[in-house]
Amino acid sequence: MKIALMDSGIGLLAATAAVRRLRPDADLILSLDPDGMPWGPRTPEDLTGRALAVAEAAAAHRPDALIVGCNTATVHALPALRDRHEPGLPVVGTVPSIKPAAAGGGPFAIWATPATTGSAYQRGLIRDFADGVPVAEVPCHGLAEAVEHADEAAIDAAVAAAAALTPADVTTVVLGCTHYELVAERIRAAVRRPGRPPLALHGSAGAVAAQALRRIGAGPAPDAPADGTLTVLLSGREGVLPAPALSYAEGRLLRTATPAR
Repeated sequence: MKIALMDSGIGLLAATAAVRRLRPDADLILSLDPDGMPWGPRTPEDLTGRALAVAEAAAAHRPDALIVGCNTATVHALPALRDRHEPGLPVVGTVPSIKPAAAGGGPFAIWATPATTGSAYQRGLIRDFADGVPVAEVPCHGLAEAVEHADEAAIDAAVAAAAALTPADVTTVVLGCTHYELVAERIRAAVRRPGRPPLALHGSAGAVAAQALRRIGAGPAPDAPADGTLTVLLSGREGVLPAPALSYAEGRLLRTATPAR
């Protein structure tokens, strides 16, 4: 089994680690775009072009499924990626976990990039899955960039700023950017209010990994031999995980994988 994941940077680590835990025997291809990152400020057309190129590099390794490990790329490029690669290569996008968060019934917040916060895309998800539930949209200025570079001081500052914008009655936070899942516990600690119940966090990594397996007719096998290989593509060139990836548990989990030959 061979699963590919794509993103501009290391935001794909959370979904990659989820796949690794579900199927330690799967060969993984990580296709990043250091030459074109960050994708967020790009026009939808430019971002789609970059995403198609990154996907083509991954597809050359003949994976069984391709995960778009980026919310922004899913918003703008998923239709083009599916037009290009399906049905031969199933393409799985990453959508914020608004539906399960709303099922709890309590007020919740969506932490997302400034470009996604207030967007028609996110407002549509809120309308479809959280109608009648109080929702606060929280823009997280600089957080994805700080996580990408493993800049501890910048992460702390960005998390604190977003926490200050989060209403005090919020019981759940949806992590609307894959980068944020890498610092989930820091977000939980920053938002939790004294005397309130523990904060619930909803990321997308586990659901995306499970969906990729379903699309190829495979099931979880967490006890399978941990012999899956790892191929890293950097704007199409074979390379190694960027150094900041090893600052996170998800990146260190992948360090034990054998490079593909």
